[in-house]
Amino acid sequence: MDLGTLIREARTFEDWIVELRRTIHRKPELMYEEVETSALVQKTLRELGIPFEAGIAETGVLATLGDSDGPCVALRADMDALPIHEEADVDFRSEVPGKMHACGHDCHTAMLLGAARLLKSRESEIRGTVKLVFQPAEEGGAGGKRMREHGILRAPEVQRIFGLHVWPLADSGEIASRAGTFLAAAASLEIRIQGKGGHAALPHLTIDPVVTSARIISELQTIVSREADPLTPLVISITTVHGGDAHNVIPEEVKLGGTIRTLSSEHMTAVQSRVREVADRIAVANRCQAEVHYPGEDYPPTANDAECWRLAGDIWKDEFGGQTVHTSPPIMGGEDFAFYTEEVPGCFVGLGIHNPDEGCTFSVHHPKFKADESVLPLGSAMHVAYAFRSLEELRAG
Repeated sequence: MDLGTLIREARTFEDWIVELRRTIHRKPELMYEEVETSALVQKTLRELGIPFEAGIAETGVLATLGDSDGPCVALRADMDALPIHEEADVDFRSEVPGKMHACGHDCHTAMLLGAARLLKSRESEIRGTVKLVFQPAEEGGAGGKRMREHGILRAPEVQRIFGLHVWPLADSGEIASRAGTFLAAAASLEIRIQGKGGHAALPHLTIDPVVTSARIISELQTIVSREADPLTPLVISITTVHGGDAHNVIPEEVKLGGTIRTLSSEHMTAVQSRVREVADRIAVANRCQAEVHYPGEDYPPTANDAECWRLAGDIWKDEFGGQTVHTSPPIMGGEDFAFYTEEVPGCFVGLGIHNPDEGCTFSVHHPKFKADESVLPLGSAMHVAYAFRSLEELRAG
């Protein structure tokens, strides 16, 4: 399927795709709360005449097109927002205080709905099955794992899966990814430091968890700088510190939160063990107690199948030329698309949205994040091209 033809057709209903994105953007919903977003997806699929199953992993939706005779390819979008108060200068700003689509999942959902419209108009040409996966809870809730466990990769068996992510690290009109490990394994970290509170003017009568937490925060960085191979990427970031309510009171405890990122699950396990050891021993040395927890699901690294990345690049080069395809270094961001590629070959591709002329300069997870909406029809066309070209290759063996 020719990408240029698909792009031109998607451009004819660009306003439709953009309005879907803006509707979702105005009403951001956090992980496993995507009720209105899921309802909009279902309503749109129903209007397009595409059958679907809803209520997967609470709010997920799985749509299916094709003749069910032959190979099967899946296309995935995530739907959840982030607990960030929006500061972007757009007239469709989030209407929910403290929540926004700061990672572009509203764009991903709209692009996949655009792909659904393109696919439906060509359903008679689909020799096989295309599954459309609208997934909840990418931002820490491991929604991809729950969708997988529900069986969305089976009956029929998915043989390839593709995902797109709007990508502020590349200019609009470019794509970026790589074969092999593209995104990091990720784990959440919580440390509770228990001491003995008291009057701040009498510190000798207390056991200060604030000072102890500062030492733990500092010492954890030596795992990165003095214990890890400098050529092996590792990130340990403490991002939240909570303790105390008054300027003249030493609190009983301090709670730290953060994240660990590595490029392999094995390295993750080793680092988690070392973090626990360092926190415990520093706490003991300072007469405190430290409890280390890794809440939620650890995300495995996102590894792209070489053939799937080759196909994605070939499709792009055929239309735009090789200069707009970037082989990215590994990125330490995590993605639960990895739960799919643990089981089937797939590729996760960054679609550039960096466009200073449109004010699209802030990266994801920033309150002023803004996406270049002109790329949305392009993303819809890319999804469809991936599906058709993959089905052709899989049929050919």
